[in-house]
Amino acid sequence: MRAEAQNNVDKIEKSLELLRQRLDWDTAPHRLEEFNARVEDPNLWDDPEAAQKLMRDRQMLVDAMETYTSIKQEMADNVEMIELGEMEDDAEVVADAEGALAVLTEKAAKKELEALLDGEADANDTFLEINSGAGGTESCDWASMLARMYVRWAEAHGYDVELQSESAGEEAGIKSAAYKISGHNAYGWLKSESGVHRLVRISPFDSAAKRHTSFTSVKVYPVVDDNIEIEVNPADIRIDTYRSSGAGGQHVNTTDSAVRITHHPTGIVVTSSEKSQHQNRDIAMKALKSRLYQMELDKRSALVNEVHENAGDAGWGNQIRSYVLQPYQMVKDLRTNYETSDTKGVLDGDLDGLMAATLALQVSGKSRADAQGDV
Repeated sequence: MRAEAQNNVDKIEKSLELLRQRLDWDTAPHRLEEFNARVEDPNLWDDPEAAQKLMRDRQMLVDAMETYTSIKQEMADNVEMIELGEMEDDAEVVADAEGALAVLTEKAAKKELEALLDGEADANDTFLEINSGAGGTESCDWASMLARMYVRWAEAHGYDVELQSESAGEEAGIKSAAYKISGHNAYGWLKSESGVHRLVRISPFDSAAKRHTSFTSVKVYPVVDDNIEIEVNPADIRIDTYRSSGAGGQHVNTTDSAVRITHHPTGIVVTSSEKSQHQNRDIAMKALKSRLYQMELDKRSALVNEVHENAGDAGWGNQIRSYVLQPYQMVKDLRTNYETSDTKGVLDGDLDGLMAATLALQVSGKSRADAQGDV
């Protein structure tokens, strides 16, 4: 087998190992038997919501098992075809099987990433907040660069993006911005972006062309759905209305009206700009509930969220990722040590590699290599 084909086989096997671990393959058949037994219960639909959840959970397990089995079998079939083709000196058979392996490698990698998005709220829409930190005008410009980066990433993945609020910088960029990003697994993907992002570059605002370091914080919260109940005491909040405006992109909606809700017990402040005050209140309240829900998630997952909890202010020593444009080109995530020299691609929204590395780190709190080593 040629080196390229063997490399693809190795990649597929690594993806299968992680899929097997996430699925807990040894217990999966028993869990399916339990689901099947509960589905046959004549009283199942007495509680429609519970029944629907059971059916969804069962189907997810069935799909995961079928995915693992089909990828493993397809890999074995193509390896066998390559071996037979080499034995019979049939270059066409070998080429077809090698091409199929290359396609399967991409499929397995995609399924591997999807398997990591199994958290309680991973499938939900998400709110994303960007706030400039230490660095003045530089930081405001950096905040606008990050906003552009995330909007481009979201658009490339087919997500809908709504600008909830925006505060312009005094000279350039933005002081803050809040977005709602809607689509399947939006929160699951973007949750890894919470933290402080550090930029090093030659400042376009410095006539001496010196290097500057800027910081901006990013916070991500799941949009709570109807299945998640969050109680908010009306006496604990203050609602203010005002007018706001900001520039939006091709798929970013923005308007002039806005609502601000302050939650006194936690100090949480959320804003929303929509077409009507009624919409503003509804969206802002959902944003507040999402923030409160995220706080509860953090409490439940203290170890996983340790980096977020200790993020602190947007300044030195608190960053999760560095973007260095001078004197060399490098983006490095400090949690996973994942790095790339394609800084332009990252700033244009190519974040999948960085996100995937962080998601893999969250598997039992280990790196992908460590997680696979345990299988």
